[in-house]
Amino acid sequence: MSVFLVRLGVFILSATAIGIALVPILVLIDLLDGGTGWGLCPNGIEACNNPYTTAAEIGVVLTLGLFFSVLGIRVLMRLARRLRSDDYQVSQ
Repeated sequence: MSVFLVRLGVFILSATAIGIALVPILVLIDLLDGGTGWGLCPNGIEACNNPYTTAAEIGVVLTLGLFFSVLGIRVLMRLARRLRSDDYQVSQ
């Protein structure tokens, strides 16, 4: 049962990492279609008066989120391997 929960956690973290990776693309598509870029430019790209650091801040947050998602996946995969190897040990 515990290996199943670890695998479920890996699946959830993998979906989170894919979602984080897709955010910049979806924001750009929204801006190109005349949208607000998910609130980045509330009045559209023509009247966007955000400082240049806004994109960098979003990039740093997304990079850190992706890094921690991948780190969590690696930790959970090691835990799953350890749990599987403990199941197959021969007891005396």
